[in-house]
Amino acid sequence: MEEPLHCVLFDLDGVLADYDRQARVAHLAALIGVTPDAVHAAIYESGVEEAGDSGVLDAAAYLAALGDHLQRPVPADAWVEARRVATQARPAVIDVASRLQGRVTLGLLTNNGHLMADQLPRIVPELFPLFAGRAYAAARFGAAKPAAAAYLGCLAELGVLPARTLFIDDSAANVDGARAAGLHAHHYQDRAGLRQALIAFGLG
Repeated sequence: MEEPLHCVLFDLDGVLADYDRQARVAHLAALIGVTPDAVHAAIYESGVEEAGDSGVLDAAAYLAALGDHLQRPVPADAWVEARRVATQARPAVIDVASRLQGRVTLGLLTNNGHLMADQLPRIVPELFPLFAGRAYAAARFGAAKPAAAAYLGCLAELGVLPARTLFIDDSAANVDGARAAGLHAHHYQDRAGLRQALIAFGLG
């Protein structure tokens, strides 16, 4: 590569952490006293999650919208606890990221809403302080991946250029979106492939 990388930007779910949607749904259902089917419909079939991820709804409005669909309040602590139960850090990938510390700017960009961004240290404490101050939800930028605005807004916050950034995501569509926005990108499938990608960019 002609120019060295200044930033490696990681996705969350499927890269830095495993995410179990069913566990999240079941846990939240038990906490607020409704059926898992009702929670699944409220989060994934109503459009509320997408509105939160794209920044249309702030944290309070997002919880209120879920509550409207479920016909009962959804406390922030219950939402956070359910997301925490469903999100398990991947120590091996975090170790790869930690080895880059001091060599490049590390960042995190996840398709999630303001509530997730605010509560990430509670939900995945293993990522901190490694990503402290550099962990962003797409909602902050008013667009979800693979829209260019999500990547470019994040890089503007980090103060780095797209051409000097490697983005890592398990979604092929998000990888394609990053490349279209001018970033380098790696389609994450396993730790070994990630390490090979980093070697190819001079970060082995």
